[in-house]
Amino acid sequence: MTVIIPKFRIHEKTHPGKVTLKVNNLQKEMAFYIETIGLSKLSSTETSAVLGVDSRPLLELKEIKGGQASLTKTGLYHMAFLVPKRKDLGNILYHLLTIKAPITGAADHGYSEAIYLDDPEGNGIEIYHDKPREKWDIRPDGEIVGVTVEMDADGVISEADSKTSQLPVGTVMGHVHLKVADVEKTEKFYTEVFGLSLKNNFGRQAKFFAAGDYHHHIGANVWQSEHGQEITATDLGLESLTLEIPDKTNFQEVKEHILTTQELLSEDTQSFSVREPNGLLFIFHLEKA
Repeated sequence: MTVIIPKFRIHEKTHPGKVTLKVNNLQKEMAFYIETIGLSKLSSTETSAVLGVDSRPLLELKEIKGGQASLTKTGLYHMAFLVPKRKDLGNILYHLLTIKAPITGAADHGYSEAIYLDDPEGNGIEIYHDKPREKWDIRPDGEIVGVTVEMDADGVISEADSKTSQLPVGTVMGHVHLKVADVEKTEKFYTEVFGLSLKNNFGRQAKFFAAGDYHHHIGANVWQSEHGQEITATDLGLESLTLEIPDKTNFQEVKEHILTTQELLSEDTQSFSVREPNGLLFIFHLEKA
């Protein structure tokens, strides 16, 4: 594969921020993310809650009336919480096994080790740590090749150093993997309009994009949603995802570049939003220093 470096590039330190989900049962979902996943409640109302680690918001839950779930529409495939160290993944795995959490899988991806599970309403979750960069399969053209093989669960658990049930300080939203209707149109938009780089290519099935030299910040696949309908306001699941841009100049450049071809749905001095070809809402936010 030849890595496509876009003519216009988003800042290399851009990264995912908060993911917002529409849910049927706020209290049940909130309890799951706090007690099972290990997030903390940062704020809440009768119909919404913001959860995170330390003071960093990572997930917002919004309760809607009569929401319907659809596997074949566009939306969230999984959101991925990145923990700082392998021992942190070990602590989480020990906790999940102890409480008999609904783990759906675990894998070694070459550049990372990951645990997978679903929340009570079927939203996909990944919890992972990155291996040292020298262990990544980085090709001369910049492609970062991943694999999917069995994770050394015993090795991960052997590094656990406490019986905490909380995600550790330093946890971030490492990447967000999306269900899309057409990966070719998605690639063109994400590279040419958003300024992300295509880092790994699974042809017409899946593609992985990043700012800078990360393995991926955004994944996109058609495994369930090829030619599927767009998610709507009354569908459960993904409402929006945020990309944090750490540089004010680039934040403005990205906005002006997107405006050459797209209409913004909202904007202020710190953020703006746009809908991409699969009907998914991206919010670009100027990260505080």
